[in-house]
Amino acid sequence: METVKISTDFIKLDALLKFSGMAETGGDAKTIVQDGLVSVNGEVCTQRGRKIRPGDVVKCGGAEITVEAG
Repeated sequence: METVKISTDFIKLDALLKFSGMAETGGDAKTIVQDGLVSVNGEVCTQRGRKIRPGDVVKCGGAEITVEAG
C-alpha cells in the first residue's frame, strides 16, 4: 500500500491517479475511471472528478493508495 500526502483539502480522482503513477496521462486516468477499474473506499467509482480527501483509500489494478493530509 502506498501513501500519498496532499496539502489541500482534496485532490480530484483523475489527478491522484496521474500523481501517483497509476495512470501515465490524464487521458489514461479518464479511461481507467470510466471503465470502472477504480474503487474508492471499497466502491467502484466512475466519476473522474470525484474529490478524494485524507483518509480515503483508492484501489486500481491491484495497487492501493491511502491519502493523508500533508
